[in-house]
Amino acid sequence: MAISISLRRGVCAALALLTLLLPCAFAEEQEEPLYVENEWNYVDQSMDATQGIPEDAVGVMERIQRTGVLRVATEPYFPPQEFIDPNLTGQESYVGADMEMARLIATRMGVALEIVPMEFTEVLDAVADGTCDLAISGLAFTPARAAMVELSKGYHYTENNAGSGLLIRASDAEKITSAEDLNGLNLVAQSGSLQESIVAERIRNYHEFKRMSSILECYTAVQRGRADAAAVDIENALSYIENNPDCGLALVPGVRMIQEEQYDGDRVAAKKGELQLIYFVNSVIDELLASNQYAQWFEEYQAYAAKLGM
Repeated sequence: MAISISLRRGVCAALALLTLLLPCAFAEEQEEPLYVENEWNYVDQSMDATQGIPEDAVGVMERIQRTGVLRVATEPYFPPQEFIDPNLTGQESYVGADMEMARLIATRMGVALEIVPMEFTEVLDAVADGTCDLAISGLAFTPARAAMVELSKGYHYTENNAGSGLLIRASDAEKITSAEDLNGLNLVAQSGSLQESIVAERIRNYHEFKRMSSILECYTAVQRGRADAAAVDIENALSYIENNPDCGLALVPGVRMIQEEQYDGDRVAAKKGELQLIYFVNSVIDELLASNQYAQWFEEYQAYAAKLGM
């Protein structure tokens, strides 16, 4: 028999009904949460991914299982993690350590992979609105990103938390020795990057600040005199300078802007609430870290990018 309560009968009947129901509700055994986010801002468990997508998959995992395709957003201009080999075509042209990880995640899921290239500023929006399932694009942790999307464990850590620095023309080494020397000069950073937020928080005395769509555009802007300095990821900048010894660029010695330890490490992103998907990704990250495979890919694609002059 259905039970209904008329508002005109007052609150007494409702309270009486609640009194009857509450003991039963409290008597129910509370289940442990399946996914736990810890103080380091990532899901603190992993699943065994060797059997592929779980049969009881929910959310986007269920759709990936049904369609048989994992869609991954990336900005493919950040070697050695993601870049384009102009000698290849189609999906095979997207190469780099992150792209190898994307392929392994799809393999562990038992589905096909589709790399979806886009501007860096669009990468997180693509997972937030469900256009893509994951974003793998050298994404550092920021509180703003964590509020917008789900972030995985860190999978790539720069040596000694290298952090961010200032890239200038080597010929300006005596003129620009610190961030204070940017007074009256033009500064650039990649739009949507960690370095963009660092500039907003820590550097004030430039003449003009412009946002570039890719890190390679930042390097080119400084090289060609359209900018005097670029806020950059130190590790990536060092790799570019090494791979392009005639580029005429240098990092300002002693300028190193680092983030808090818990923010270190590149992350994979998924739509907010898709913890099962991040749980699966974490298992693949655990596998890569245990075998040191990601670090090996990183070294291999550094050499690969050097041959292409990237």
